[in-house]
Amino acid sequence: MPQPQRSPGRSALGSLVLIAAIVGAGAAAFAYTGGWLSPQRLTPEKLVTALAPPGGPAPGHRRNHAKGICFTGVFDSNGAGSELSKAQVFAKGQYPALGRFNIATPDFKAADATVRVRGLGLQIATPDGQEWRSAMIDPPFFPVATPDAFYALLTASGSKDPEAMKAVVAAHPEIAAFGGWAQSAPWTGSYAEDRFNSLNSFVFTDGSGAEHTVRWSLLPAAAAVAVPHDQLEKLGPDFLEQDITQRVAAGPQRWTLAVTVANPGDPTADPSKAWPADRRTVEVGTLVVQKIEAEQDGPCRDINFDPTVLPAGIGVSDDPFPAARSAAYARSYNLRTSEHDAYPGSSTGAKP
Repeated sequence: MPQPQRSPGRSALGSLVLIAAIVGAGAAAFAYTGGWLSPQRLTPEKLVTALAPPGGPAPGHRRNHAKGICFTGVFDSNGAGSELSKAQVFAKGQYPALGRFNIATPDFKAADATVRVRGLGLQIATPDGQEWRSAMIDPPFFPVATPDAFYALLTASGSKDPEAMKAVVAAHPEIAAFGGWAQSAPWTGSYAEDRFNSLNSFVFTDGSGAEHTVRWSLLPAAAAVAVPHDQLEKLGPDFLEQDITQRVAAGPQRWTLAVTVANPGDPTADPSKAWPADRRTVEVGTLVVQKIEAEQDGPCRDINFDPTVLPAGIGVSDDPFPAARSAAYARSYNLRTSEHDAYPGSSTGAKP
């Protein structure tokens, strides 16, 4: 998806208010990334702490993307992915899937219309005992290029120094593109109409041992209908969960899993840069969402959608974010599962 066009007179600093609102209002929107670089620089503890809202984290909940709802269904593989990866998940057939629709906020009570970024966590299991886990969001690119830059962005958003955010934007001009997307991209009224993107790069290994660096996206079967933001606000604080529950009750909802293959020279280590639209894309199957369940005791509640949980045939690339995300997710998981008694309506004990 191409980056939105900005007028020549628009500077990165011109998006400061918007960016600060997205990050500071709970979007911490991108705890999707973060993690471990070195003990001296950035640790999961530092990052997870930086995600907390002013009043502190909500016990028993994820430290970001705290508001969500579970789903179960199947991944219907069409067999086309086998040319790119030897993973069993790409052999033709149906495989059980479970996941979680969510919005990017540490506040599990946030009104849906206040959060710009939406996400989808997914786990697909195969008969060989392996799992593929993924955590996707709806922007077409990430706001910054490195985990260090993300931590700086979070820290600046929580700073009382009015110059802090200006300094981060000046040091990381790629933020301006994300600010442009956040300001101009249409909102939809449904998870069912959203496209979700891996953003990070991974390596598929085929049966011959050849490697292919890829990103993937879930493309909705439902047509996207743009809804003015002021109209979304009138739908109520939980319209996304209500809508997807009603839609799935009426019939399964579907997304096509499309895998995009990098060309030599494409930026595989930088998720803030989208790949050109003409890159080869292979549609490898369909995610079919068949049932929605509340998260309190749903099947997704205690799942850590760690993006480094991968089957044979899929591996990490030179992109530093998946490993960083894995470390931060583990920290968040350990905290919230130790606090389950504080989660309203939850049963005790964590699922593996």
